[in-house]
Amino acid sequence: MQGVKPMTEEFAEYRRDESRTCGAADTISFPVSEHELRAQIGWLADHAPSASITVQGARTGLAAGAVPCGGHVFNLSRMNAYLGLRRDRDGGYHLRVQPGVVLSELRRHLRSRSIPAVNWDPASRAALDALYAGCEQFFPTDPTETSACLGGMAACNASGARSYRYGPMRPHVSALRVVLATGEALSLRRGACRANGGRLVLVTEQGRSIPLELPAIPSPSCKNAAGYAIADDMDAVDLFIGSDGTLGIITELELELREAPQAVWGACCFFASEESALDFVIAARPALKRALAFEYIDGEALDVLRGVRTEGGSFSSLPNAPRAARACVYVELAGAAAGEVLEELKLLSELLRAAGARGEDAWVARTDVDRERLRLFRHAVPECVNTLIDRRRRDMPSIAKLGSDMAVPSECLRDVMKLYRDGIGKAGLQSAVWGHIGDNHLHVNILPRDEREYARGKELFAHWAHAVSAMGGSVSAEHGVGKIKRDYLLAMYGGERVRAMARLKARLDPMCRLGRGNLFDEALLDEVAAEMQGGERP
Repeated sequence: MQGVKPMTEEFAEYRRDESRTCGAADTISFPVSEHELRAQIGWLADHAPSASITVQGARTGLAAGAVPCGGHVFNLSRMNAYLGLRRDRDGGYHLRVQPGVVLSELRRHLRSRSIPAVNWDPASRAALDALYAGCEQFFPTDPTETSACLGGMAACNASGARSYRYGPMRPHVSALRVVLATGEALSLRRGACRANGGRLVLVTEQGRSIPLELPAIPSPSCKNAAGYAIADDMDAVDLFIGSDGTLGIITELELELREAPQAVWGACCFFASEESALDFVIAARPALKRALAFEYIDGEALDVLRGVRTEGGSFSSLPNAPRAARACVYVELAGAAAGEVLEELKLLSELLRAAGARGEDAWVARTDVDRERLRLFRHAVPECVNTLIDRRRRDMPSIAKLGSDMAVPSECLRDVMKLYRDGIGKAGLQSAVWGHIGDNHLHVNILPRDEREYARGKELFAHWAHAVSAMGGSVSAEHGVGKIKRDYLLAMYGGERVRAMARLKARLDPMCRLGRGNLFDEALLDEVAAEMQGGERP
């Protein structure tokens, strides 16, 4: 089949993603269109009918969702065209793209008004002219890794720092095209197909009706990217977003754009203790009405930054945090004009004083260049930690960094921080904590120095998964579950509910080939696939 290649050493990099997990596959392809992808699915049906199928984009994920589990890999990075634009009744813009479009490129094109409009129809070109004549538009989903592909972001319901204001990716997607493992296609527009009383009926473009009985699975009251989003009256679009590539292959997305804020300022605020930082965040969230983001860096992470900075290289240009600081909170504020943000900044200064910190010690960024410097300071933390762990792995390849992605309801922020600190202290582990504290969503990173510490860290994470679930939280708030966190999904939902999700998958993917190993253990997938072969095939 043209385009389907053996998985030779030439393609070794496509066996892994940013989780540093490595898998295996027999074949790989790089389709450039939905038509080509569907033809390759048809070829697989004839030549490898039971082979698993893994979908990849830029492979920036941290949960091994794009790591192949045998079979065939569809890498969609070359499906990167901009397909069209429309305006809705309220004047909002909706941009249609293929899944391989990279977030940083989308941002660049929106800022510079340079969207590639190749072969667009007259209605799309008219909408583009109107967009360029008006205020700047942007796409609000804001993951740390801007080299991510939009299809992958949809697959894990990505979010990021600005999810505090704008939420995760799901509400910003107004339409999808999805190809099922059978090669059939679904065209889904938000509001056009909804569940009724826990029953959702999908109709493929080929005319097949697929009735889905939705299991009763409660969603946590916090940021969540763990498992399928299910509700009695849900929109069909929402089922596929966050499904970790297990239900279908997203071949097209329509993104709802928003008017960009005219003034955005950032402030890095430093605290002598973590307790003071928590006091500030809890008081500031309801008080600062113009906040886009609250980001956290703990004292240990600041120490890592200080150490790497002194070594020179690319990190030497980072600003140097005050020596006495044991916590940092980055706050981003936005308004229609600079005066609005200035008033909010004055309130922020008062809140700092109330928490025992000094407003004059904060770094304030009023320009795009200065704000980007502060954002780079925050984003340098995971890169520096990865550098530290990579050095340790040279002597001990069996260890790796352990990173959490858990979130809790707002009332549990102090409790979950105590849970983390008590566990780390008792286990005697080195750690670094950072993340989206505005959403009570912190990335706790364990930095093992040997195999025993690595094992203790894994045990600790398993304990935290149960404890966070008991608080009504999520075991994965933005990275998805993939292969790395599927045991945590059991801790969060229990075996019967996870089995119910697997059965739902099997209604759309009867042989359970898509995203093999993501969300569900392979033995469970084999069981539900056998049920489908026993007469439950739709």
